[in-house]
Amino acid sequence: MGIEFNIDDYSKRMDGAVTSLKNEFSGLRTGRASASLLDPIIVDVYGSKMPINQVGTISVPDPRTISVQVWDKGQAEAVDKAIRESGLGLNPNLDGQLIRIPIPELNSERREELCKVASKYAENARVAVRNVRRDGMETLKKLEKNSDLSQDDQKNLSNEVQKITDLSIKIIDDLLQNKTKEIMSI
Repeated sequence: MGIEFNIDDYSKRMDGAVTSLKNEFSGLRTGRASASLLDPIIVDVYGSKMPINQVGTISVPDPRTISVQVWDKGQAEAVDKAIRESGLGLNPNLDGQLIRIPIPELNSERREELCKVASKYAENARVAVRNVRRDGMETLKKLEKNSDLSQDDQKNLSNEVQKITDLSIKIIDDLLQNKTKEIMSI
């Protein structure tokens, strides 16, 4: 059993880097309310720890506010406490079973900081894509060296690997450009 080459495997690995970047970008706070902002919060209720979305309904009534309608009135304070202690810099307002969370404006320094973080995430994704490309090219060279692949086939498959690399890098650059625009917009 020799070395095998499947272009789809390399394409999937590059897509994985892009998907990972999208997830990292969704966690970057832009000053706009998003229900996913509360995803990392775990609430201590009924003697166990539960994700916030399992103790109440999360909604975004306007671009600057997130609200949590707690299902059990007795757990509203525990949810409020979990949000305050989450490290997300949020200051919730408790009103019975409804918790309103105003999203503060981002100042220009914070915006620039977020843009740098976004750039770093994008660069990490580009490096991951290039590593997949290098892996693919090395595999093709080994196949040609072992006479399992003709020189023409090796050249054609190398061009295919380069095409999916270029496409993945372009997607990453577009995602970064859109995220930067989103962070800098008021």
